[in-house]
Amino acid sequence: MPGPPFFPALPLWWRLELLYSKKDDHPLRHRIGVATIDADRDFSTPSDPGNGGPETRILRGAPLAGSLRAEIESSIATLIAAGGRPPRLVTVLVGSHPSAEAYRASIDRTMRRVGIEHVPLDLPVTASEADLVRVLHELGADPGVTGILVLMPLPPQLPLWLVFEHLSPLKDVDGITPTNAGRLSLGLPSLRPSTPQGGIELLDHYGIDLSWTRAVVIGRSNVVGRPFATLLTQRDATVTVCHRKTVDLAGEVRRADLVGVAAGCAGLVTAEMIKAGATVLDFGVNVVGDKIVGDADFEGLLGVAGAITPVPGGTGPVTALVLARNTVAAGFAALGGSLDHVELPLAAVPC
Repeated sequence: MPGPPFFPALPLWWRLELLYSKKDDHPLRHRIGVATIDADRDFSTPSDPGNGGPETRILRGAPLAGSLRAEIESSIATLIAAGGRPPRLVTVLVGSHPSAEAYRASIDRTMRRVGIEHVPLDLPVTASEADLVRVLHELGADPGVTGILVLMPLPPQLPLWLVFEHLSPLKDVDGITPTNAGRLSLGLPSLRPSTPQGGIELLDHYGIDLSWTRAVVIGRSNVVGRPFATLLTQRDATVTVCHRKTVDLAGEVRRADLVGVAAGCAGLVTAEMIKAGATVLDFGVNVVGDKIVGDADFEGLLGVAGAITPVPGGTGPVTALVLARNTVAAGFAALGGSLDHVELPLAAVPC
């Protein structure tokens, strides 16, 4: 039997913007020809399959988003009362790119809603390696800057490793530097990539215990798949990471109690691949015709999966707020002078 059709994935920044926006007339949707998105469908109650299968819980991000906003606002007050500076996030854009600009607009909306200052900084498309390094060093040394996010893609003359090597780990709000990635792997306090961390918190919010769980992560990117596998392992799940050269993907997935998918392939995970009652966490965002869909066949999995995140409306809203919370966490790291202080003040605030 042939596998599911492959649909080229949107750049990550377009995917995030489409997830965060609930407006049917959003200009990015018209730019890519998306007419309607069922972002406001009521997923608040389990889906009754009517076929004798299990009811499927729909894991929406909105209920968790409310508590995250309250946590961020409380943490900002705690930071300032302790002598820290009001948090300020700088986004760096080299040249102009529609997807990066759309993602920046989404970040701006989220930051304004929780009281974090957002400062856009633009460099010309002709910027040299020395120009980018200089800006990163200046921002890293500026005590008024709490967090730094370099928007992708970079122009071809600028290698990504420049950002990894020259971005201050204390201000690396998306956890991409070797210092934060290494500390995450070692189980030390760190600024964690917002998408996989948001996935973990969504599972916690809905009371899905990861201990003793057999988990499969589809996708091995440095920003989602690999850190998500690490976070699951730290929560006592037994994790298998699958990718495009996995020999029997369906067989691996079928054994899993939890499936996390971030492959950029619409409809990749089907009902035939899922064990009855398994949880499916879908990070994928793909445009198919006039719809935005995830990497899992959402409708086909209703009545088979025990729980599933919708796309849009599942992991996306949580990702945006975890990025905002990371900015506040970076403020605590600056106050204490070390990443060892990044989680302690936030841990006292109930999720």
